[in-house]
Amino acid sequence: MEKPKYYITTAIAYTSGTPHIGNVYEIVLTDFLARFKRKQGYDVRFQTGTDEHGEKIEQKAAANGVEPKAFVDKVAGDIRGIWDMMNISYDKFIRTTDADHEREIQKIFEKLYKQGDIYKGSYKGWYCTPCESFWTESQLVDGKCPDCGREVKMAEEEAYFFRMSKYADKLLEYYEQNPDFIVPVSRKNEMINNFLKPGLQDLCVSRTSFKWGIPVEFDPKHVVYVWMDALSNYITGLGYRAEGDSDTLYKKYWPADVHIIGKDIVRFHTIYWPIFLMAMGEPLPKQVFGHPWLLQDGGKMSKSKGNVIYADDLVRFFGVDAVRYYLLSEMPFDNDGLIGWDLVTETVNGELANVYGNLVSRTVAMSEKYFDGVISDGKVYEPVDDELKEAAVSLYAKVAEKVEGYRVADAVADILNMFRRANKYIDETMPWAIAKDATKRDRLRTVLYNLSEAIIIGTSILECVMPETAKKVYRIFATEARDFADLGKFGLLRDGTKVNHTDEKLFNRLDKAKVIAEVEEMYAERNVAKKAPEAEAKADEKEKKEGKAMISIDDFAKVELKIGKIIACEHLPNSKKLLKNTVQIGDETRTILSGIAKWYTPEEMVGKTVVVVANLAPAKLAGTMSEGMLLCAEDGDNVVLLTAEKEVSSGSSIS
Repeated sequence: MEKPKYYITTAIAYTSGTPHIGNVYEIVLTDFLARFKRKQGYDVRFQTGTDEHGEKIEQKAAANGVEPKAFVDKVAGDIRGIWDMMNISYDKFIRTTDADHEREIQKIFEKLYKQGDIYKGSYKGWYCTPCESFWTESQLVDGKCPDCGREVKMAEEEAYFFRMSKYADKLLEYYEQNPDFIVPVSRKNEMINNFLKPGLQDLCVSRTSFKWGIPVEFDPKHVVYVWMDALSNYITGLGYRAEGDSDTLYKKYWPADVHIIGKDIVRFHTIYWPIFLMAMGEPLPKQVFGHPWLLQDGGKMSKSKGNVIYADDLVRFFGVDAVRYYLLSEMPFDNDGLIGWDLVTETVNGELANVYGNLVSRTVAMSEKYFDGVISDGKVYEPVDDELKEAAVSLYAKVAEKVEGYRVADAVADILNMFRRANKYIDETMPWAIAKDATKRDRLRTVLYNLSEAIIIGTSILECVMPETAKKVYRIFATEARDFADLGKFGLLRDGTKVNHTDEKLFNRLDKAKVIAEVEEMYAERNVAKKAPEAEAKADEKEKKEGKAMISIDDFAKVELKIGKIIACEHLPNSKKLLKNTVQIGDETRTILSGIAKWYTPEEMVGKTVVVVANLAPAKLAGTMSEGMLLCAEDGDNVVLLTAEKEVSSGSSIS
């Protein structure tokens, strides 16, 4: 039997820079939906990619001293690398610089021009370069771009225009006939009241003031405007042909079942894109889901504000699956979500380690302790079992209903609640107490079997959120993922299954203070590097060549150097770089922090006779006060601690 098809897409990422975690949310959400649909038995086509043309990219490339193509090649590669790092199961990664896409955009433009939907004119209006959008005076908000709030400039140029108003009534009719076309409904109301009812203006679809774009084939001084170029990726990526027969993929998968996009670009996907398709005579997508934003500290992430969190940083601290879990579990359906280092840490500890990881480790440990790891159903049932079984077998239906409505965070919460119920079942049945009664061995087997079943059922759904973690759980229980069709049945785990011993926990609890301290240290280092001006770099280079400025003997006399003896040393808990040294200097002992953990272990430090700057003002580093400095020599990437050549008393002055 042929599987039903399901075509799902993300908005293609703009190659002006590295996407932050708010952008990454969209690709993880779409990947979850694609994985879920595959497990439901659909033939899924999942497309993503990069949007690579426009004035902003031309300007960015010039600022970096490279050609636009070289610039977008680098950024597109970085974006694809992030998608791969996040374990995204896309089928097609399209770039708008792909030759077949560019060629087809030219054909689409010419087709619409020949049939009279595109005409030539000139445009004068307020232009926002970051958004690549023209605005009328009345559309500006406080004289600035209504979308991004940035400055706009007056621009006038020859351009081609699309007759949008020609299709406005037809689009409204489509909205009425397809009430679920735009989700959530609040986004649909916004499109109708703010854009369609006031009357659509003709849309500028070409530019002449920059060159980095797809040339209009019959008028090469024009390049196709970004939205006609970018939006059409959804069909060019399937092999759509404006002239002649489209590819098999297009015939099979179009129209798209859903476009997953951010709420800030709903207008382009629910007004411009459907009207372009109507003009081309092609079917419209079935649905557009405009998801909310992921905010940090109550505001939208912005590089200029310096509040950006990147996926690779989060992954380095928490791992891919934990980051995927946080993104999918914490983003509401219609309201903006929040992210912060402390919030992610709390979620990892409170949900992944305490609930899910703890359930797995307790179940495995008891199975090994009482039955050498062999799981079997003793078939001794009690009423307390029924609630756990019901929670497990009803889980898929609950989750599937919420996923169908894009309420993914609620769906993930249902999975976790089932695991919470399983943990409660352990407290209710008290397997350790049952184990004390030799006549209740079969009852104990049943309890551990029930727990194992609940874990496998929940994990088989959670696999769409955390694919690698699910694989670990299947290996531990020597089983495979359940088909969704079987998740309404309890008792499919084969009797005699032997768990595979592991000392590795699924998720370790994290020290929040340590995480925050390390994050602050990471950001501090980056800010120092970012703020170092070119002049300072040149000064450093000059200093290397010529040495530091000459000082007098009086200047040198201000520095008090003494001999110290390291009597104790340990790693500073809140830092990867700092060693905490207890240094004896004559009759006193001091705590002196030194950033040499890369080159010395605490064991190597103890007993060394070192040179100390004794009159350096105390300073707090990573939450600990440091009362001096140990002198070191730097040789390239190597650092060597300065020590006394012969034995000398601590506290001795150096002159």
